Amino acid sequence: MKQEIKNSLAILRLGKTILYPTDTVWGLGCDATNEKAVSRIFEIKNRNESKSLVILVDGIKMLKKHVSDISKEVVEILNTSERPTTIIYNNPIGLAKNVIAKDNTVAIRIVKHDFCQKIIAAMGHPLVSTSANNSGMPTPNSFKEIDQSILEAVDYVVNLQLEKITTIPSRIIKISNNGEIIVIRD
Repeated sequence: MKQEIKNSLAILRLGKTILYPTDTVWGLGCDATNEKAVSRIFEIKNRNESKSLVILVDGIKMLKKHVSDISKEVVEILNTSERPTTIIYNNPIGLAKNVIAKDNTVAIRIVKHDFCQKIIAAMGHPLVSTSANNSGMPTPNSFKEIDQSILEAVDYVVNLQLEKITTIPSRIIKISNNGEIIVIRD
């Protein structure tokens, strides 16, 4: 794993893209603070930039750098959730503007996957994590289901967990402007 972290970090620091395993499905990723790299992710997916992307952080400390208002209820959800949980926050800060939705929200998940945590910590920035498929196509549940066009378009493919099969996406929760917690996908 050390070599894969080193290789991935070198690519990410150049503002390039990686294809990597996560705690849910295989993800397309880049430095979430690099607008040009984020644009490349949209190109690879053939996706309109008006659609937002999920961002991964390595813990609450990094989350607090990018979200100014985190309620006690949200912290409780994050601390007790067994399943990967993505939360849509209002008014993000310090991220590339093209990862932020038109309503000034961003979807962030504290990742519990070992490789992801290590690469994010080493990079010191959040990582984009969007499913490794062309926009409108089914999400691949394993590496072997990833379309050849995606494999050819990314700058680096992480050579870990190539046999892993995942069928459960993250739970998605939105925090409304008045602080109400809304479950979007359970």
